[in-house]
Amino acid sequence: MSRVAKAPVEVPSGVEVTLQGNDIQVKGPKGQMAWSCHRLVSLNQEEGTLTFEPRQQSTRAVALTGTTRALVQNMVTGVSEGFERRLELKGVGYRAQVQGSTLNLTLGFSHPVHYEIPEGVTIECPSQTEVVVKGADKQQVGQVAAQIRGYRPPEPYKGKGVRYADERVVLKEAKKK
Repeated sequence: MSRVAKAPVEVPSGVEVTLQGNDIQVKGPKGQMAWSCHRLVSLNQEEGTLTFEPRQQSTRAVALTGTTRALVQNMVTGVSEGFERRLELKGVGYRAQVQGSTLNLTLGFSHPVHYEIPEGVTIECPSQTEVVVKGADKQQVGQVAAQIRGYRPPEPYKGKGVRYADERVVLKEAKKK
């Protein structure tokens, strides 16, 4: 069995996990999530922990067991603590602000960029050059952050654009005469 799948998932207090066949539902203070796991993986719930076993000893079943464990761990973490991704806007005149359910970005184009905030995700702008994406679903938070970054990724000569807060952009040297 994979090393990831061997570790049980600890369920913190305040989080409720419901198993029905291959369907798992997790409820917590930050929301609720449901997912249907693969039929090659069996889930077992004991006092405050979830364990995962492959139903057969095939390579695919073992791999899916580790993947399932990681996804369920992210669900439990998401509904209890939540996930966040920070973005920075670098460049003259680059700004962001939230108006209702829309994120308005000024990124040096001839027009402003309007991004509709999807359900399950909240976006905050602590300053005009910072965007914080928060939510319970790790995949959705990462996808929203990637879509916002995709409007103007950091360019390699001046470093202007939208970047992750922990991203390091390696600048190229300008053309020499």
